[in-house]
Amino acid sequence: MGDSMKYLKNVVTLKQFPEKCTGCGICIDVCPRGVYEMKNKKASITDKDLCIECGACKKNCEYGAIEVAEGVGCAAAIAIGMLTGSEPNCGCCD
Repeated sequence: MGDSMKYLKNVVTLKQFPEKCTGCGICIDVCPRGVYEMKNKKASITDKDLCIECGACKKNCEYGAIEVAEGVGCAAAIAIGMLTGSEPNCGCCD
């Protein structure tokens, strides 16, 4: 992935609750951006700014270890722009 796919730093709503993680690894499998990795038998966030808030990790985590407001803000604008070939426009930077 890399820095070329980052838009703004520290705007993503992604939160992880390590105490609830069982280490099943489903978040690693479903994340399209490689946001997670396994460390000490638990999933860990590699780089929060890579998250596009698609919600796949939250929807697939049976243990409530992940919270994210999917499809919101700047990350959603980036995803829509990538899918449609248009310029990202979240409305907050006009």
